[in-house]
Amino acid sequence: MKGNQINGQLVTEKDLLALGYRKYYGKDLDIYYNQAICAHVGNCVRGDSGVFEVGRKPWIIADNGESADHSIAVVDSCPSGALKWVRHDS
Repeated sequence: MKGNQINGQLVTEKDLLALGYRKYYGKDLDIYYNQAICAHVGNCVRGDSGVFEVGRKPWIIADNGESADHSIAVVDSCPSGALKWVRHDS
């Protein structure tokens, strides 16, 4: 699933916030999470426990990953669409 799209359309911060996503700020990449649609599959935590760590507050730290591209790949692996991303340079 493309983490920067909903129904094949590029998403914006405004779109995501209106849909109930919470924003986690990063230098190069912002990650958005919607708990209401999360299936709790765990791809995020297994994909990069530096960025996604259950029990930590905040549980998402966008800048803790090895790279923005790696974080994008992890977000894109979310099967429910609960995770989305917006890259600052796009």
